Amino acid sequence: MKTLYLECKMGAAGDMLMAALYELLDQDQREEFLRTMNHLGLPGVEVAPVPAKTGGIAGTHMQVTVHGREEHEHDHHHDHEHGHDHEHHHDHHHHHATPGHIAELIDGLPLPQAVKDQARSVYAAIAQAEAQAHGCAVGDVHYHEVGALDAVADVTGVCYALHLLDVDCVTASPVHVGSGTVRCAHGIMPVPAPATAALLKGVPIYGGAIQGELCTPTGAALLKTFVQSFGPMGEMEVEKIGYGIGTKEFEQANCVRAFLGEEEPQNCGDILELVCNIDDMSPEALAFACARLLEGGALDVYTTPGTMKKGRPGWVLTVLCKPDHEQELVCQIFLHTTTNGLRSRLPQKLYLKPDIRQVQTQWGPVGVKIAKGFGVTHAKPEFEDVAALARENGLPYQTVFQAALRQLEG
Repeated sequence: MKTLYLECKMGAAGDMLMAALYELLDQDQREEFLRTMNHLGLPGVEVAPVPAKTGGIAGTHMQVTVHGREEHEHDHHHDHEHGHDHEHHHDHHHHHATPGHIAELIDGLPLPQAVKDQARSVYAAIAQAEAQAHGCAVGDVHYHEVGALDAVADVTGVCYALHLLDVDCVTASPVHVGSGTVRCAHGIMPVPAPATAALLKGVPIYGGAIQGELCTPTGAALLKTFVQSFGPMGEMEVEKIGYGIGTKEFEQANCVRAFLGEEEPQNCGDILELVCNIDDMSPEALAFACARLLEGGALDVYTTPGTMKKGRPGWVLTVLCKPDHEQELVCQIFLHTTTNGLRSRLPQKLYLKPDIRQVQTQWGPVGVKIAKGFGVTHAKPEFEDVAALARENGLPYQTVFQAALRQLEG
């Protein structure tokens, strides 16, 4: 399974993530990336990879300039620069934009639809966190902090680089957020800034001796959007390593490291659970709905009996699907059941690596499902194959089942 592991020992900022991913692209992809990023139609924005070093490590700094100037060059009141840290600039050259303006801007970019959808969801997460941090409605958030054009370039750049890399799974280390305070448009704030802290809920984070803001709101939103699980690096055959370098010098190397390689698929959450309670459908109608949902692309559908409001017996309907099938299955659940609401959650999925083999019994071939990982192996002959041979030969099911297992062990 093609896996990307992000090491965030010095936090994460949009430009550092973009630079690390850029280093993982092959030559043709790099050219395509730069060509696309520099023809987005963002006024005056240019993206250029610059060779850089930090603490003796060579890598790439992704220079995003607006009308020839890089953000941090004219930021006079920001003490703790990390990547660009444009998230906290209050620069009067930039128009204040609302979440609606940013969404429209992204929609108009000449990028694949999937990339635009992801960029919009990153911005939606930032808007939500800013609104929560400042105690206002999402529509009233003004991106003097994150809406600068170079931040849009960072977000779309990371989404586009990930699209080109086309990985199966993104994992990351716990995130170092830094310590102390950061100066921004709202005054002096503790690190992590409130919006960053809100975005990193549910993510393992830590502070440390390093003074300054290591993880920016944009960096946090990108991690929250793409990373499926956080923790130590799994067993992985590494093919490429990318170093994305920030602009500020700290006492240790200021970079994000990205590892690309093949990993045993045993620890990657990519399954969505859609759940609702039903107390007013007949068993026949509910069984029909379950069958239609399976035909409509659900990975699994099951019901659990439960007692609902007013002591009514009812059912908890659970539908498992791939995250990108969420919208169509939500519509189908509302179409085929009587529920008026449902819960959507993305639990971490731990699974064994699947494989299928065929064994030859004295009565004919039987497919066997095999699953390996976590130091165990499960094997199970295919029900339909076993049942067909048992019927044809007038044998008990168990006789054919055991014969298939013996062949596998042999």
